[in-house]
Amino acid sequence: MKWLPTLLLVIALPASAQTLDSMVERELPSLLNTYKQFHATPELSMQEKNTSSTLATRLREIGYDVAYPVGKYADSAAPCYGVVAVMKNGPGPTILIRSDMDALPVTEQTGLAYASKVKTKNVTGEEVGVMHACGHDLHMTTLLGTAKILALTKDRWQGTLILIGQPAEEVVKGAAALLNDRLYERFGRPSKVVAFHDSATLEAGKIGYTPGFFMASGDSVNLTIRGVGGHGASPQSTKDPIVLASETILGLQTIISRESSPLDPVVITVGSIHGGTKRNIIPDEVRLLMTVRTYKPEVRKRVLSSIERVARGLAIAAGVPENLAPQFELLEHESIGSTYNDPELTEGLAATLKQGLGDGNVVKMDPLMVSEDVNLYGLDRQIPIAMLSLGAVDPSLMASGSPLPSLHSSRFAPLPEPAIRAGVKGMTLMVWSLMPK
Repeated sequence: MKWLPTLLLVIALPASAQTLDSMVERELPSLLNTYKQFHATPELSMQEKNTSSTLATRLREIGYDVAYPVGKYADSAAPCYGVVAVMKNGPGPTILIRSDMDALPVTEQTGLAYASKVKTKNVTGEEVGVMHACGHDLHMTTLLGTAKILALTKDRWQGTLILIGQPAEEVVKGAAALLNDRLYERFGRPSKVVAFHDSATLEAGKIGYTPGFFMASGDSVNLTIRGVGGHGASPQSTKDPIVLASETILGLQTIISRESSPLDPVVITVGSIHGGTKRNIIPDEVRLLMTVRTYKPEVRKRVLSSIERVARGLAIAAGVPENLAPQFELLEHESIGSTYNDPELTEGLAATLKQGLGDGNVVKMDPLMVSEDVNLYGLDRQIPIAMLSLGAVDPSLMASGSPLPSLHSSRFAPLPEPAIRAGVKGMTLMVWSLMPK
């Protein structure tokens, strides 16, 4: 009977839902303006100074105790612009709601009246366009709307509410930075963590849920294929790393097709190849930059080991000397584990949402191979997590049958009004269910 409070809430929903609907509608015009402001003024990961300041100020105005800035990066002296807002409302559970804040180095091409025109310099000093191409502006707006309604309905819930504005999600550093700054010791350890991530395949106004594995682990790997360079007209006197790199790229795919169970998803993508300077020169080395996606920790470990083994074995077969064996580098600071939605928590929240939003607006979804750092708040599954999908797609686009712009696309444009409405109402209902009065 663990979900008895949720079930009691569901029974009471018809009387309260109308009140909640009217509250959301009153806030919606202001929230839409906030969304457009966030969208038009994005900031890159680890540069979210103005975005975080705005979020912190707004949460203080609503009545939360706000700590800002919070966070310490383990591998950088850069300031960390984390926002932690707390509202204590008597005895009860501690629930954490997380939103991310950072944008991407993408030049927007949506044609929206409030499209980003921001340009800035990235970490290498290159000028880039900046865009909220992953919907973090939608996440922040939903967080603020939920924060406002929960502050106005303290008679409906009790306990301690922690709201997080997290920087640097896109580079999977923000959650670790907040925890590194003693997040739970300073503000309280939550009993559950809840979050939204917008979806580029789900209709705006709907919410999706995925019990169990929801997002994959993501590992960044650099693989340097070494050889013996020389003249392009005399390949017999060389050990050509370009040919070997080509064989390696194809060989790595057999890790998926012949070493992995078809029931354990694996993705190995070589996204960048660097080698050579001139068409008639065989170089000494080629660098492969790749991303590796898996779900299960044991599969993750085996696949990474296999990448190193396959590369070394092909080099031996090509006659490359042992002292020039491939160099395998796992970038720990750019790697993150999989996101696992606690099944009981997720199914319970889905039941609440179906009662509050209607069965047709709550959809069970397939897991994804993209990655997130929200899983770190769960401390290796010690704390149950549920990240749900917030629909963002214009229904007319879905009905057209045309290809939909994906997350991270320069043309990704959420339909904000129904998405914000569903997000604020849905998150409020979930908090009420988890923190019943």
